[in-house]
Amino acid sequence: MNSNVIRATAMGLVLAFMAGCSKVPITGRRQLNLLPESEMMSMSLTQYQQFLGENKTLPDSDPKSQMVKRIGERLAAAATKYLKENGAAERVKDFQWEFHVVDDPKVNAWCMPGGKVVVYTGLLPITQDEPSLSLVMGHEIAHAIARHGNERMSQGLAVQGAGMTLQVLASEKPSMASDLFLQSFGIGSQLGLLAYGRNQESEADKMGLIFMAMGGYDPRIAPAFWERMAAQGGAKPPELLSTHPSDERRIADLKAYMPEAMKFYHPQ
Repeated sequence: MNSNVIRATAMGLVLAFMAGCSKVPITGRRQLNLLPESEMMSMSLTQYQQFLGENKTLPDSDPKSQMVKRIGERLAAAATKYLKENGAAERVKDFQWEFHVVDDPKVNAWCMPGGKVVVYTGLLPITQDEPSLSLVMGHEIAHAIARHGNERMSQGLAVQGAGMTLQVLASEKPSMASDLFLQSFGIGSQLGLLAYGRNQESEADKMGLIFMAMGGYDPRIAPAFWERMAAQGGAKPPELLSTHPSDERRIADLKAYMPEAMKFYHPQ
């Protein structure tokens, strides 16, 4: 390879890095998202409709559905307001929010790009009340706004897609593209949040606290919820070997961040 080709390749990599690099709202962490958000939105719509068609969703008249929609609309309004006030409105400018409850015993909830939210009925006995459910939903909405799924997809595409673009992978290997998307958002697993890394989890915790506080929900309930989650038991690897914070670390971090979150809390 001659020097001109090397320089051109290097410049292309630098430009790709600069184009894909942005800052996560609230935390300011720089992230690298190589996939166009328009492609993520398009794939999200397809996967969301497919998921709803393959799972039993509760009707809009069901009290559980009404609660999830009520919480979701308050959180969406709060997140949009925060982002507009902090120069990051583009993060949600194409979001078309939807909120559904599926009849499934998994302890799970997630939010796809574009504001496509699902809560599983198995989560509700643990959340127990509306503020605690707002904590989980705010956390999952934060993942979508922070574009954590795009980060995961970018990493996975580099490995599984062998350098393909998302469009090419979806065209030539649709099953692989679909699996990669679902894995990146933790759909189908116990607790979608386990799909993300520790830094992303901590970001979603902080952003979620602010969104729920702005939505009129008291963020001080967060430690008690995670204590209930911890009481669910099950084998847990040491935090060093885990992709998400330990329950103890998460609870301690939430308590440390609480004074900041309380600045946004105005009961409704």
